[in-house]
Amino acid sequence: MKQLERSIETRAVSFLNDQVKTVADALEGARDIIAEWINENEKARNIVRRGFDNSAEITSKIIKGKEVEAEKYRDYFDWKEPLKKCPSHRLLAMRRGENEGFLRVSITPDSDKILEHLNRFFVTGLNTCADHVELAVKDSLKRLIQPSIETEFANLTKENADVEAIRVFAENLRQLLLAPPLGQKRILAIDPGYRTGCKIVCLDEQGNLLHNETIYPHKPQEEFKMAAKKLSSMVEMYKIEAVAIGNGTAGRETEAFIKRLHFDRELRVYVVSEDGASVYSASSVARQEFPQSDVTVRGAVSIGRRLMDPLAELVKIDPKSIGVGQYQHDVDQKKLKNSLDSVVEISVNSVGVNLNTASKHLLTYISGLGPTLAENITNYRKENGPFSSREELKKVARMGPAAFEQSAGFLRIPGAKNPLDNSGVHPESYKIVKQIAKDLKCEISDLVRNETLVSQIDFQKYVTAEVGLPTLTDIKNELLKPGRDPRKPIKVFEFADGIFSINDLREGMELPGIVNNITNFGAFVDLGIKESGLIHVSEMADRFISDPNEIVKLQQHIKVRIKEIDVPRKRIQLSLKGVQQ
Repeated sequence: MKQLERSIETRAVSFLNDQVKTVADALEGARDIIAEWINENEKARNIVRRGFDNSAEITSKIIKGKEVEAEKYRDYFDWKEPLKKCPSHRLLAMRRGENEGFLRVSITPDSDKILEHLNRFFVTGLNTCADHVELAVKDSLKRLIQPSIETEFANLTKENADVEAIRVFAENLRQLLLAPPLGQKRILAIDPGYRTGCKIVCLDEQGNLLHNETIYPHKPQEEFKMAAKKLSSMVEMYKIEAVAIGNGTAGRETEAFIKRLHFDRELRVYVVSEDGASVYSASSVARQEFPQSDVTVRGAVSIGRRLMDPLAELVKIDPKSIGVGQYQHDVDQKKLKNSLDSVVEISVNSVGVNLNTASKHLLTYISGLGPTLAENITNYRKENGPFSSREELKKVARMGPAAFEQSAGFLRIPGAKNPLDNSGVHPESYKIVKQIAKDLKCEISDLVRNETLVSQIDFQKYVTAEVGLPTLTDIKNELLKPGRDPRKPIKVFEFADGIFSINDLREGMELPGIVNNITNFGAFVDLGIKESGLIHVSEMADRFISDPNEIVKLQQHIKVRIKEIDVPRKRIQLSLKGVQQ
């Protein structure tokens, strides 16, 4: 290793014995030891790391004989690109293909350049010893260091891809949870189907199940008249105000059938995402809510409730099952869960909940509550009737001062005697509003939604060591719009007529659609058929777009142009360029 020996072969003779029988064996053993020393040398490993960092390429190859099974990974049958330019979604796709046994994925640097750097560091002589050290360096790199650093980089890039995928999923989930609600209306919800029929449920304003039935308006039965008669009867009997139709199998046909009917009142028809509804319908939560109903009825109820309040219904479903994101099943599940739970909690608290109608699942996500207190609140309601004030919360079992302080501002009581109980004003601040009303010689209720009176308030006058101007500004906003909901009002959407399958599409067509998933590489759009179309990020605008969220949001209604259709692979390429919105 010092490279000072003039005749290494002669020196090697003294090491021969029963185990080391030849000079070649002795030299090979020496090189193995040197290779191990190099492998354990921090400087050597850092040289290789830098080489990976600067020049590593990720390569994906199809495993011979797996071509047919791995059709969905066709893009990665023979793929190579610089590792540092490989986006998270592509890396996760390749890793999934590798885990499923279809692809062979490797990360390789410019080995010649790395070897050059290592030799400069370790090969210091100009003799035979130096030649052996050079051989040991090459062996150490190929056999020991490179595989180790490749694993290191594979893990590191996977971690980074996980972080990015989790960020995308969390943002999608946030947008989905804060999707526009229809509000408390009487809903007729339909879980559509062909052979097994369409499951119908009628829900009251609180989402309680009033009635369920099955109709068969589609093939093979085609009982149009009977289905129309039943629907008209249900709409009239249960005073239905809106219709929610699941967007799954037979969804478009059911929507067209409903719109052809004439009811005794004006009915708005909404198409609702079914993602996760089947997961909910088979869950313990659904069984507790509807022990006597089968899974199809529960699924229809979930569809109807999603229209009324997406947030309240979606919190009952494992976020991973909602279907918005990229490769969520391939990322670190613990990190994903923590991130999604945080998103749900922030979303629920930003909207607030009705203390007298919220389910225990929704209440669980309110700051300071958790599962036990959420259940205690719903039990208190069952035993004592609805809450008349926030103060009454203190009577709930195990509701201590800390839990009350954290949660009260997010719990609303519509119709409460004190109007502040239906606002975002925290009970700790009631005394400030009371003082303001006293100074203006009016009642607290007179201040609510009264811009004239509120504009007369000099909030600076009420600043104290404990209460700053930001808190007083929040109070002002709540007085003007108590319990304000950050969610936008819902809009009715209509898909294009006559488009029921991918075979009905033609290149160049311009169609309305709903954004149903956003990834780093683009946005997927529901066109009213089984397959969603993709607007690649490069087709979103005539300028560079780094994040699709700059252009589109989840559940946004947009118009797209069909750019390309691949029927065998069921892929639809869309574009927003030049399309008038």
